[in-house]
Amino acid sequence: MHTLFISDLHLCADRPHINRQFFDFVEKTAPQAETLYILGDLFESWVGDDELADPFNAAVADAFRQLGGKNVPVYFMHGNRDLLIGQKFTDRCGAQLIPDPTLLDLYGTRTLVMHGDTLCTDDIDYQKFRIHARNPDTQEKFLAQPLAVRKQQMLGMRAESTRSKQTKTEDIMDVTTATVEQVLREQRYPRIIHGHTHRPAHHVHSVDGHSCERWVLNDWYRRGGYLRCDASGCQLINL
Repeated sequence: MHTLFISDLHLCADRPHINRQFFDFVEKTAPQAETLYILGDLFESWVGDDELADPFNAAVADAFRQLGGKNVPVYFMHGNRDLLIGQKFTDRCGAQLIPDPTLLDLYGTRTLVMHGDTLCTDDIDYQKFRIHARNPDTQEKFLAQPLAVRKQQMLGMRAESTRSKQTKTEDIMDVTTATVEQVLREQRYPRIIHGHTHRPAHHVHSVDGHSCERWVLNDWYRRGGYLRCDASGCQLINL
């Protein structure tokens, strides 16, 4: 038995190579697993569940529904790019939405899964935007606009985000070690699995005499990848 974790796929119709890897993964690799967890940023952007009218987005949702039909439960967590995914999308997928973070018992090991952006506390501007974007009033006002207007506004936000990143150091956009250690203490020293930073790696944190693993998931911009976990541990695998 094993469980798979993916995040930061940033799927969109104009990246055919990665899209082929995704559909191949869901059809051939994921059915061998006990469970699949998607830890945010499945799509490059998502401006509301009326995005399901797009044939590519519908095909992604239907691929997950077919996986569920093979007795592989799919759990989905919001990221920063797809925080507006709602019940209509998860119903189409046959997936269950889980909160960020979520604590699992993974084959006897307490494991905290999260998107990962809450660990990047040195990026103060991003954390302010994160609070604003998750405000229910902000989301309600945004979703009340026509789809075309929302898409145009999202393009503007993505462009602004790109410009902002050019003025930040790599360290600021990575996790803050003190925040990781604080989370480990608060959650009683679990293993952590997260995405967001696009820096796939295996870290070991020594906190209060406890040795705690932290696994960072692959992004799918150039090549897909996933984390495979079983009773013996975890392994990052590139496609």
